[in-house]
Amino acid sequence: MSIFCLIDDKHIPLYRVMWVSDVPHFCGEEDCTREGQYEIRLEQDESVWGTREERDEMLHALEKWQGGMQQDSDW
Repeated sequence: MSIFCLIDDKHIPLYRVMWVSDVPHFCGEEDCTREGQYEIRLEQDESVWGTREERDEMLHALEKWQGGMQQDSDW
């Protein structure tokens, strides 16, 4: 398993990811180049933008990297 996930043309280290957008960007500005893309926020106020497939791949990679969601038998 790699600690990187490919978003656009960038290999992003999983440990730098702070959060992943659930909905695509929409601001309504005519000159916006990020409409319909998903933001992946990194540490130090940096962001990368990806397609829905890239966003889903990042979420999958993060879950796999962290060992997935464990079911607690006491719940």
